Amino acid sequence: MESTTPKEKILSKIRDALISKMENPFKDIDLNSPVFHEFEDDKVVVFAQQFIDKGGNFIYCENEKAFVENLLTIKEDREWDRFFVSDETLKSLLDAQGVEYDSNEKNFIDLKIGITRCEFLISRFGSVMVSSALDSGRRLFVYPEVHIVLAYTSQVVPDLKDALKGMRKKYPESFPSQVTVITGPSRTADIEKTLVMGAHGPRELFLFLIDNE
Repeated sequence: MESTTPKEKILSKIRDALISKMENPFKDIDLNSPVFHEFEDDKVVVFAQQFIDKGGNFIYCENEKAFVENLLTIKEDREWDRFFVSDETLKSLLDAQGVEYDSNEKNFIDLKIGITRCEFLISRFGSVMVSSALDSGRRLFVYPEVHIVLAYTSQVVPDLKDALKGMRKKYPESFPSQVTVITGPSRTADIEKTLVMGAHGPRELFLFLIDNE
């Protein structure tokens, strides 16, 4: 019976293709060669360039003291009110430097600036990998208008596959239920092709990178 609708014609072609198998015309293709070119610069430099190109604010810090100094300088320049922190490691760091922050869950709905850590930094795309296994949970990567990330140079990896390999090594028994890759501030142009920042998440993304290598 002849196919009458476009759907039936497509299904008929699929059936014919499954029945009449042919040899692979591309026998000599190399599936193991790298897809991307090698970096010409150091992976940290490449990450910084890509991160900035995607609209992120990159701040290099020699140590944790420099991180706090830069953080407070930007806070004063931007006239920010307070930071929201739920990560115990970050709390200990800020407490040691005498930095005030808010961690009261009752005030979460009113927060404007959130600080988190991350899992890895992906050089190829200037992306930040986070997960639900971090103390910040799931909300703090999405809800605040300004997302501040603290990371270390030892967390920088060349590609996404390296980050995923690192995640499997870090969480061999209980892989996080949520792994997210953040590339620049939240943006969309779905509505009348007009660019809108912060539509689905933070409108500004800051990354403080501490040199620990």
